[in-house]
Amino acid sequence: MSLEKPLNPQFSSGPCPKRPGWNVYSLTGSLTGRSHRSGPCKSQLKDLIGEITALLDLPDGFEVGIVPASDTGAFEMAMWNLMGPLPVDVLYWESFGGDWEVDIIDQLRIKDSNVISAPYGELPDLNAIRENTDICFTWNGTTAGVKVPDSAWIGERKEGLVFCDATSAIFAQPLDWKKLDVITFSWQKVMGGEASHGVLILSPKAIARLQSYTPPWPIPKIFRLKEKEKIKMGIFSGETINTPSMLCVFDALDALNWIKNIGGLQEVEKRSNENAAIVQEWLDKSEWAENIVKNEKIRSNTNVCIRIKEENFNKLSQDDQRDFMLQITKYLEDENVAYDINGYPAAPPGIRIYTGATVEKCNLKRLLPWLDHSYYLFRKTIDR
Repeated sequence: MSLEKPLNPQFSSGPCPKRPGWNVYSLTGSLTGRSHRSGPCKSQLKDLIGEITALLDLPDGFEVGIVPASDTGAFEMAMWNLMGPLPVDVLYWESFGGDWEVDIIDQLRIKDSNVISAPYGELPDLNAIRENTDICFTWNGTTAGVKVPDSAWIGERKEGLVFCDATSAIFAQPLDWKKLDVITFSWQKVMGGEASHGVLILSPKAIARLQSYTPPWPIPKIFRLKEKEKIKMGIFSGETINTPSMLCVFDALDALNWIKNIGGLQEVEKRSNENAAIVQEWLDKSEWAENIVKNEKIRSNTNVCIRIKEENFNKLSQDDQRDFMLQITKYLEDENVAYDINGYPAAPPGIRIYTGATVEKCNLKRLLPWLDHSYYLFRKTIDR
């Protein structure tokens, strides 16, 4: 049987595939070789902030800044500058949420903080959060394929800030800005941009704390949002803490322009939903594979995490399971069918397929028969 290969074999969950039609000539016009302090570069950075604000339809008073070190840098910058006045409720159910727990408990050592966790494929008890605390959570878990279904569980908070790592949710899932105070993401996820830069979004409430609060710990320059007790407001109008890549900035503008041209936020969310549905429809009929997330209401529409349900596979040790999955993913990569679809190293052994808007439906439909083919090709190694 002859199987058609995807026209684009890129299904990585981060960095994610570029927009359809992208090539290196899409970067013609980037301000490479120019100082980021020059007028044209600062203007381009300011334009980028404006496009993000407009496309996301952020409420008045929300500030957007381009910061170092991808989403990780943006989120840790927010924690180091804003956490400390209140205990923190940390919710996590996948790898990156666990990293924030380490920062809060082991590094910042914020007293009376509370960890609310769940295994891969599940959500923790969202109603376990306390009233007078900050909240820290990841909206969409890229390593487990689990998202929060909505923001109803957050409720009104008089003092506490809500810190939301939204890097694989933004431009794919509707976010309730009125419930969130600190939002971070990076361009290399749903936008299909390039890595190394993060985006930090602060609500008026977060800005007020930033102005009034000084943390008790040292803050390195690359994280510092204040100077001489005053907020560096230039960060939210085109200035940067360190030297940005203007090539990446131009590429991010290209990605946002594509989103705008195809119909904006609603269209990219719709495409992500449709892509995830294609994979789920195949999973519902599969004899060997299933979504790691049982509850369909909390399944991610950008990262579908797949486990093998056959009994013989699950009798294998974790190491043998990983070796088996590596056989499949290496074979698919060697055949130029699918790149980088192995599950996250810390997650249960399996396959992870990116289904965001930059992936075209025709490529997903061509990929799925190859998953069946490769599984049955290597299955004999399990049955021995």
